[in-house]
Amino acid sequence: MSEILCQDPRIKVIGTASDPIEARAKIKRLNPDVITLDIEMPRMDGLTFLENIIRLRPMPVVMISTLTEQGADRTMQAMHMGAVDFIAKPKLKVVTELQALAEVITRKIKQAATANIAALIRNRQNQQRLQAESIPVLEYPNKKIDLISIGASTGGTEAIKQILLTLPDKMPPILVVQHMPPGFTYRFAKALNKLVNLIVKEFNQPEEDLLVNHVYIANGAEHMTVQKSAGKYRLMCDTSPPVNRHRPSVDVLFNSVAQSCKHKAIGVILTGMGMDGAAGMKNMRSAGAMTIAQDQDSSVVWGMPRIAIEQDAAVQVLPLEEIGHQLVMQCSNKIN
Repeated sequence: MSEILCQDPRIKVIGTASDPIEARAKIKRLNPDVITLDIEMPRMDGLTFLENIIRLRPMPVVMISTLTEQGADRTMQAMHMGAVDFIAKPKLKVVTELQALAEVITRKIKQAATANIAALIRNRQNQQRLQAESIPVLEYPNKKIDLISIGASTGGTEAIKQILLTLPDKMPPILVVQHMPPGFTYRFAKALNKLVNLIVKEFNQPEEDLLVNHVYIANGAEHMTVQKSAGKYRLMCDTSPPVNRHRPSVDVLFNSVAQSCKHKAIGVILTGMGMDGAAGMKNMRSAGAMTIAQDQDSSVVWGMPRIAIEQDAAVQVLPLEEIGHQLVMQCSNKIN
């Protein structure tokens, strides 16, 4: 890992530690901008150490996880606890396999260095409050809204969770692209399904009819698109090359929504680095859709929303805690 990171001239490895006890002393002495933290370590597990860091010395933490089912579960737990991002390493610690991930690893570290840790902590506190509150009832669904599409990257897992915690049943179908590797999207969907009032599932079929009260998470290996045929919307898998370095890509989803749903859709772009989703959201707005971008203060990484705003793709710019409420309002006949 040190050799990979040192290949990038913008990154300097100022310390390494073989366990959290050694790391704790070095963090105090060296004051790093970013920490990489393996989930599996001697003397103290990574999740316990992460909890201590977030509580005592909040700073950007990137978790190192194995590509296993157990690794994915613990990674989702780490993201909930306050990690900014994670790197999924091969099951076998082969140097050549790690080197193949060099571009991803260095990019994630540089992204983490820009993370808004105050927003991350505040959003986590808001989540805890929302889980204790009752969810509103959508008494008069607005038939003019056929679906909602959401795109996110770094920091997005918790942002998506916070929005879904505020939504009642009877919501139109919700389509989500969150940049994550294969396998992790399944665990993400499964964890959300236990927490929220909607039915959350990973979309991994060739095609499927959209249903009210359902949230569809794009799987980590394929693009997700929507098509309209005979008055019905169907989700489709797309194995075409990555767009903006991502598959699934937010742009691919948003472009298909703009073409199929036009003004009868809502698009939301959340925290994340890069420009994925901005062009697609611009097309959605041009087609008459309501579009919403997360604001800077509540974004862990204000990249994707910023580009969308700069390209005049967003009708509204809202803090994360207001986005769910706005979706409920848009999907209620009370505002019409």
